[in-house]
Amino acid sequence: MLRAAGVGVGDEVVVPAFGNAEVAGAVTLVGALPVFADIDPVTYCLDPRAVEAVVTPRTAAVVVVHRFGRPAEVGPLRGLGRRHGLLVLEQAESEEPYDEVARRRERAAYLDARLRGVRRPDGGDGHTYQQYVVRVPGNGRPDRDAFARALRGRGVECRVPVKTPLHRLPEFRRCVSLPETELAADETLSLPVDATLTRRDMQRIVAACNALGGLLQPAF
Repeated sequence: MLRAAGVGVGDEVVVPAFGNAEVAGAVTLVGALPVFADIDPVTYCLDPRAVEAVVTPRTAAVVVVHRFGRPAEVGPLRGLGRRHGLLVLEQAESEEPYDEVARRRERAAYLDARLRGVRRPDGGDGHTYQQYVVRVPGNGRPDRDAFARALRGRGVECRVPVKTPLHRLPEFRRCVSLPETELAADETLSLPVDATLTRRDMQRIVAACNALGGLLQPAF
């Protein structure tokens, strides 16, 4: 899409640093420079204000990435694109059967109602919960990793969705200030909401998470 739009050598393309290395890689593949902008701490998608702050005369495009099944708020970014004459592209997430999405939403609602001590995701409009991502506050230390180890020790599969932001990777390294991206990389944890999980599975996840409440700040 970038190549077809004429984006190439000498151009800059604004992308998120919170995961999606393939997006930044596609920018470099056409000879352009990926420029990282910070994310919104609620949606984990590009923050329009952060994007506007990094736009230069060389900026040709912005790539919007939808995260974890929650659609990005594209309207403000399209408005920004019109003001600056920029191409705004979206990386769409894969289409999934309605029944599967509905079951994941049921499991997400179950967790929303019962989890304590973590910051639960903002559902937003149209969230499909490809991942159920919580925030584990630090209490001044990196509790997220300790929390994840403890959960796995209790038989609950969980994973860190973005271990290292792109601007810290050798192939994309930049000296930029992305405080929300850094904080999200340090605090986020993906809990199971697979459509195959039973009621007992969900009860075990809640019990394991809530038993670890002493590690965390009060629930948000």
